[in-house]
Amino acid sequence: MALTYTTESAATGSRCRRRLHLHCKHRQKGVVCFFYAGIFYKRYLLFLTILYITGLITCAGPLLSLLHPPPPPPPGSLYRSQELFLKLWPEIQSDNSSTVELDNLWRYRRKLKEQKLCQNANAHQQPVSLRLQRYLVIEANGGLNQQRSSICNAVAVAGLLNATLVIPHFDVHNVWKDPSTFADIYDEDHFISSLKDFVMVVRDLPDELMESYNFSISAIPSMRVPAWASARYYMDEVYPFLQETRVVRISPFANRLATSIPPHIQFLRCLANYKSLRFSSTIMNLAKVIGNRMTDKSSSYGGKYVAVHLRFEEDMVAFSCCVYDEGETEKSEMDAARKRGWGKKFTLKNRVSEPGLNRVNGKCPMTPVEAGLMLRGMGFSNNTPIYLASGRIYKEDRYLEPLRKMFPLLETKWSLATADELASIKGYSSRLAAVDYMLCLYSEVFVTTQGGNFPHFLMGQRRFIYNGHAKTIMPDKTKLVVLLQNTTTSWDGFKDEMETMLAESDRRSIMVPRVKKSTRKGSIYLNPLPECRCLWESQNSTSISNFFL
Repeated sequence: MALTYTTESAATGSRCRRRLHLHCKHRQKGVVCFFYAGIFYKRYLLFLTILYITGLITCAGPLLSLLHPPPPPPPGSLYRSQELFLKLWPEIQSDNSSTVELDNLWRYRRKLKEQKLCQNANAHQQPVSLRLQRYLVIEANGGLNQQRSSICNAVAVAGLLNATLVIPHFDVHNVWKDPSTFADIYDEDHFISSLKDFVMVVRDLPDELMESYNFSISAIPSMRVPAWASARYYMDEVYPFLQETRVVRISPFANRLATSIPPHIQFLRCLANYKSLRFSSTIMNLAKVIGNRMTDKSSSYGGKYVAVHLRFEEDMVAFSCCVYDEGETEKSEMDAARKRGWGKKFTLKNRVSEPGLNRVNGKCPMTPVEAGLMLRGMGFSNNTPIYLASGRIYKEDRYLEPLRKMFPLLETKWSLATADELASIKGYSSRLAAVDYMLCLYSEVFVTTQGGNFPHFLMGQRRFIYNGHAKTIMPDKTKLVVLLQNTTTSWDGFKDEMETMLAESDRRSIMVPRVKKSTRKGSIYLNPLPECRCLWESQNSTSISNFFL
């Protein structure tokens, strides 16, 4: 190597000297010749130095990586659930033991203690002449239950301002693209009549006001209200404006009222959520048809079944930025889904995507196989009736097959209803979600696999109808992802962990936050008692077992 290098160097030097000699002879100035020779050799040495350093770095990089390898990914950050299922499947198949009986599942019982009387006496509407009537217009945004929150808050704000509420308008979300109106989802007549003693509700603004805005609601200037605004803010900022203009429009309205408000106004929230908001007859009748078929298929369990809410639709997987096991194909599909639904939001320079961290923190949607492993590990046998509440599962053929293997008696609204029966709600995400909501509400067990408004409202309403107990399985996902990544675990070891998780979930289902003031986590939508106790007492005599009849 050295000899070759020396020979090449000598040849190169000889050629350079000849060029320099000719150049010097032509210029006939020895000083200039010496000057050019010096520049040439300096450049040559600089080139060799750079080449040497580059080679050193190139060789040293792999060596340093061997001496100091990158740290392993944190436990739970990688998706290995499919691999774990394939490894454990023979043991799961041969395990016929069952530790769960739906008739006697819930170990803990919450004893309702005597609470102080509800302060709802002042909630009744104060009479106002038609000439002085003032109106509140709101636009509810988001999905089914975010809109529900907006409606309940609007009832409370209308009561606070002593205003007449106009039936809320729904924004069309650019992902779900559901143009459903209030009357498509809720029983409008029931909503108006059930509130008439507390808040006046009308379908439209009077013509005299609409004329001022060219008969267009969108022409009414929108008042910007900060998120979680207090009752004092509404009285100080919104009420004077309402007095002057007779109509105030607030858009968007999601989360525009604080959870801690005066008791008589809080009562209006309770009334709206637990009594006034009833789904439309179309949705209720379809839910009864599907529910009756589900209970018929659950006859061996006395009509009881388990409802599992999965959020593993394509848009949810894309929004979470979590990574599963489809490699480049999955990445390409998710990038396209994010661009369709949210434009350039996910490509902004300041947006950092950390799939592993999301998974460790329990923010990744659970796959069907993960839900199945969890439930079988908790002791639910393979003949447990399962109702799957979900949109269209991402890569359904691939991801849903393991869950069906573990629970052959799995049903969905698509399998329980005919195409003709579903025709009136097909393509309308909020109406489809409303049917799922009813099937989950009256299930013996509700399993939530992802946070959000849907399980939040369901757990609260189940507490309301089940005497304070949510009867809900809430997995500890931060612990679960670590267990699911360990492909060396045994089936017996996994079962022990899951049974402990079930007991902890049951214990948490009866807990009520002990706080002096309402918080977002302690809202009446999640924990209706004790703030909605007076309404609960009047409703408690109604049996829920007769719904699917």
